[in-house]
Amino acid sequence: MKITGIRTFLMHAGQPDPSKWASDERSGEGASTQLRDTRNWLFLKIDTDEGITGIGECSGWPRVIETAIHDLAPLLIGEDPAHIERLWQKLHIAMMGHGMLGTVGGGAMTGIDMALWDIKGKALGVPVWMLLGGKVRDRIPIYSHANTPERALAIKQRGIKAIKCGGVADPVRKVAALREAVGDDMDIAIDLHGPPWLTPADACRLVRALEPYELMWVEDPIAPDNLEGYKRIRDAAHVPLAAGERSATIFGERELIERELVDVIQPDTGRAGGITQMKKIAAMAEAHHIQMAPHCGSLGPVAEYAALHLLAAIPNAFILERLDDDWDGRRRTIVPHPEQVDGLIAVPDAPGLGCDIDEEFVARFPSGGNVSVPVPEAAGSYNPGTYNEHLYVQTRVARRSYYNR
Repeated sequence: MKITGIRTFLMHAGQPDPSKWASDERSGEGASTQLRDTRNWLFLKIDTDEGITGIGECSGWPRVIETAIHDLAPLLIGEDPAHIERLWQKLHIAMMGHGMLGTVGGGAMTGIDMALWDIKGKALGVPVWMLLGGKVRDRIPIYSHANTPERALAIKQRGIKAIKCGGVADPVRKVAALREAVGDDMDIAIDLHGPPWLTPADACRLVRALEPYELMWVEDPIAPDNLEGYKRIRDAAHVPLAAGERSATIFGERELIERELVDVIQPDTGRAGGITQMKKIAAMAEAHHIQMAPHCGSLGPVAEYAALHLLAAIPNAFILERLDDDWDGRRRTIVPHPEQVDGLIAVPDAPGLGCDIDEEFVARFPSGGNVSVPVPEAAGSYNPGTYNEHLYVQTRVARRSYYNR
């Protein structure tokens, strides 16, 4: 079998319903206008001379990654798609030569790698999880996003047993209100990602303030490049930490794992380097008793399928981030759409990834903008008078009310 071509499908993934996202502070009218064109999904298909086509998905900076994919295509055409590891190394070396080993290079390699696994599964007539060593579990637990008690209770009524709230604005009051609403039989996580990021001193103080609420984890409490800061937080508080969505490949995730700076590693399913790399990341994490919960928050449904297969096959799978009602078009993009029952999704059994995109539906939503916009001033994420500075890190150490309910 030989690769004959690569096709890409870039779509504007609709205007997300802000009430369904952890970062729903952005829900003002101006914010909705800003968000309209910033979420894009990039799918690709690899064709072969035997009529088998594999599908993948990429994230990171979609229109830039789309260009990278087409630049990489000559390295793949004519190759046997079965040799996944060799092709991954070939792509990795090419991206390294151009200084693109971050999430752009990782995103391009991810979609290609995902499609190669899909081809191999289809050619052999087995699901991808079988190629990864078989099932450890046949259902995957999920969590959804909620920033308000009303949204949290609606999720709970659907049988989902875990939620994540977000934003650096007023986190203690937010978590307290959610815990009071859902009780103790529902897990709660909080995503503090910036910008603006908290300083390590602020993060230590905040995480200690969150201890009484028995959180599932605190995610991205400080800037991702501040590894020493993560150590300070680990030493200061007894709350599980999660991070890793902004890194790519085992090389990007290595220090978080080897230094045991997190309890949960969160490689992004669309830019971590593909199923090949995520399986290796999971193995590294297993050796350090770290759980894996792939980041899927802004991704489309093909990446979700890839995550389901991976989590089915690894022993340290924790939970999957799931947004299935943030945009009505999500369900129409993928065939079939995996349904959750009592907070669990059944692992697909069809050969390969077991899914396809509706190409005609995808074509109805051409890409708009390409990058995220700054958080609106009304979100409260920035201190008063600093929004237009677009700060990477901003201290809140003097705001006593920030750390109290």
